[in-house]
Amino acid sequence: MGKIAFVFPGQGAQAVGMGKDVYESNETARRRFEEADEVLGEKLSELIFGGPEDSLRMTANTQPALLATSIAYLEAFRAAGITPDYVAGHSLGEYSALVAAGVLDYADAVRTVRARGRFMEQAVPSGQGAMAAVLGAEREALAGLCAAVSADVGPVEMANVNCPGQIVISGSIEGVQAVSDRIKEIGAKRAKLLEVSGPFHSSLMKPAADMLRETLRGVTLRNAVVPVVANVTARPVTEAETIRSLLVDQVVSPVLWEDTVAWLADAGVDTFIEIGSGTVLAGLIKKTVSGAVIHSINSVAALEAFMAETKV
Repeated sequence: MGKIAFVFPGQGAQAVGMGKDVYESNETARRRFEEADEVLGEKLSELIFGGPEDSLRMTANTQPALLATSIAYLEAFRAAGITPDYVAGHSLGEYSALVAAGVLDYADAVRTVRARGRFMEQAVPSGQGAMAAVLGAEREALAGLCAAVSADVGPVEMANVNCPGQIVISGSIEGVQAVSDRIKEIGAKRAKLLEVSGPFHSSLMKPAADMLRETLRGVTLRNAVVPVVANVTARPVTEAETIRSLLVDQVVSPVLWEDTVAWLADAGVDTFIEIGSGTVLAGLIKKTVSGAVIHSINSVAALEAFMAETKV
C-alpha cells in the first residue's frame, strides 16, 4: 500500500440523522456529540439527529454539526489503527482535518466553526450574493469570463475548484447570473445555482475573514503532527502560525480541491479515506485521480465493512 490521506467533507454533505448510529454504538464518539452540546450550550446533537432540515442547513449550525459528525466517526475509526500520511478537508472540512492533525483542540474547533458560520451568514445581506456550479468549463477560460463580468456587472469569482469539469463560482447575484448566462461562450455545458446563504469563498466575504482573524487570535493552534494540505495553496503545511493565517485567507479564497487531490496523488497517496457524512469527496476524487482507492467512513456499517476488508 502507498500513502494514505484522511479527507473530511464540508458544507453540502450534511443530512438529518448523520452520525446517529455511531453516537448510539461508540462511547468515545458519543462523547464528541455531547461535548459539542456542552461547548455551544445547546442541543446541537438533537438537531443533527432529528432536524428540522432547514435549521440544520443554516450555516452557523451546519458547520459545527459536520465537524462533530466527522470527529465522531474519526474516533470510531481509530480502532482500525491506521495513521494517515496527510490530512485535508474541503472548506469547513479543513477544521476537522486540523483536529485530526492535532492542530486544534476539538472544543476550540467547535467554538471557532460556530463563529465562522455566523460571520459568513452576516457578511453579505440575504439576497445579495449567490453561488453556482459550472460544469464542463476550463479553469482559465472561466477565470477570464469571471474577470470580464466582474468589471462590467458585479463581482464574481471562482470559489471551489472541485474536480475536472466542476467549478463553483461565487459573488454578487448579478455577477453570478451573468456568468451563468454566458458560459456557452467558453464551451461549458451548464451552470446551476446552489442553495446557499451567501457568496462563500469570494472577496465579498472579507468582513467574515476580518472577524475570523480576531476570533483566531484567541485560539491555541499547535504545529501539525501530520501535514495538512491547505485549501488555499494545495500544499502541505505544519506550522501553526502559517495555518492560522491560511484559515483567514480561506474565507475569501477559492478552495483548490482538485489541486489538493492531485498534489496528494503526486506525493504517493493511493488510498483516500473520507471520514464524515456522505460521499461528496469520494465522487470528486474519482474524477481527479484514476485508480485511487477510496473508502467513505460515513456509517457504522461502512466502518465495519472496512475493518473486515482490511482484516483489522
